[in-house]
Amino acid sequence: MRINLKFYLLILVFSSIVSCSKDYEVPQDIIVHDFVWKGLNAYYLYQDQIEDLSDRRFNSDEELNTFLRSFPDYNTLFSSLLLSTDNTSLLLEDYNTITASEIRTSFTNGMEFGIIADPNSSENVIGYVTHILSNSNASSQNIERGEFFNAVDGVLLTRTNYESILLTGSNDFTLSMVNFDGNIATPNGKTVSLQKEAYTYPATFLEKTIPLNGEDIGYLIYNNDFSKNYLENLNNIALNFKNQGIKKLILDLRYNISSGAFASNIEKLGSILLGQFSDEVFIKEQWNTKAQTWFLANQPDSLVNRFSNLLNQNTAINHLELTDIYIILNGNSFTGSSATELLINSLDAYMNVHVIGNQTAGNNTGSIILYDSEDYDFGLKNESHTVALQPLVLSFLNNNDQTYENGFSPRIQLCNNEAPSNLGVLGENSDPILNSVLNYITNGNTTFPACNQNNFEFIFNSINQQRTIDRGVFIKQDLPNTY
Repeated sequence: MRINLKFYLLILVFSSIVSCSKDYEVPQDIIVHDFVWKGLNAYYLYQDQIEDLSDRRFNSDEELNTFLRSFPDYNTLFSSLLLSTDNTSLLLEDYNTITASEIRTSFTNGMEFGIIADPNSSENVIGYVTHILSNSNASSQNIERGEFFNAVDGVLLTRTNYESILLTGSNDFTLSMVNFDGNIATPNGKTVSLQKEAYTYPATFLEKTIPLNGEDIGYLIYNNDFSKNYLENLNNIALNFKNQGIKKLILDLRYNISSGAFASNIEKLGSILLGQFSDEVFIKEQWNTKAQTWFLANQPDSLVNRFSNLLNQNTAINHLELTDIYIILNGNSFTGSSATELLINSLDAYMNVHVIGNQTAGNNTGSIILYDSEDYDFGLKNESHTVALQPLVLSFLNNNDQTYENGFSPRIQLCNNEAPSNLGVLGENSDPILNSVLNYITNGNTTFPACNQNNFEFIFNSINQQRTIDRGVFIKQDLPNTY
């Protein structure tokens, strides 16, 4: 039997397993099956809850092989070994398809929008502009947040045609704008011609300083992911805020498309936002019992992420040393990504974190990519196949040993959708969401205007389409050599 079972014996957790010779070779017909079972047996977070992953389930290699051959393919085996509620762990057929995060680009005219049902029609719909991307084609046209349209190239928008016209239709089209009082859409004679083009999203959508009661509040609308692609830009913005003496920051994620991230990126972001706790623990990892036991005994430092002073080898972090952060999660029932939740929980041990929006989902787990090799790393992988595993392997805690499987409750509960007839100007008090946060900072008021008083039927929002499936937070960690 491969020595990963000996590895278990070495950490005194698997005394009932019979270790076998290093000369044992896995039969060719179940190589991937064997990798799937042993990878999950070693590191799957819920290993001790899966009977067929128990260390006492098999007394010999032959028993294990018989079990593995009872499955028609390794995908079926993999699925059978997961907790029924686990929708995150994946088997990857070809690890060559794994790519690093790239700078966000698209082919767009730069108008982000929503679609609601026309209150006076069972078929027609009305579009409304949520925001215009900077330096896009739309930014050079006479169109702005809060305007309405109901036709494109003279064709009325309906439930059945708006997607083919606005999303997958012509790259060039002309909007017919309307005035809308919440009930009746009235053509106003204005038209706006838009053209789709290749577009690279800036690191941030809007950053500014807001004077409030004698102090300056930082305000940042962030619409990208939390990959390392944007950390240097965020670090530069932090320097601008730092030079203005900012101690409180409103981080507006209502149009954020992020899902997961690497925990190391979240630590870097936390180091930018804080910094007065040099080398303190920002994130803790809790693996399954036997892996945790080995890490604690052999490499305990690998179980923690500490605050950094360097963004990379050549760049110092501009520490903001904030006391308060206000994180806006609003947006079509958006409950925050796993990366955002990890940031919230980790910051909460060191500063006042105010969640604004909806109850978050409680995705407090992390994943790692396992390859079929002696240390489950890429370098010595088995060249006979391209299967890799991406299982949940740990739960995250902060420096106070707090986790967040039940999510976070907001200080201010926002509506699931912004009110199309009262969007206001982003970054100004006329924006109801920002205004509510500023009122909360000033006097602790947690009320928000009544939701959907016009009883609109919300059909579509262009930001939702851009949000990626949340596959969770990833970690990179050296695993023990098991041969």
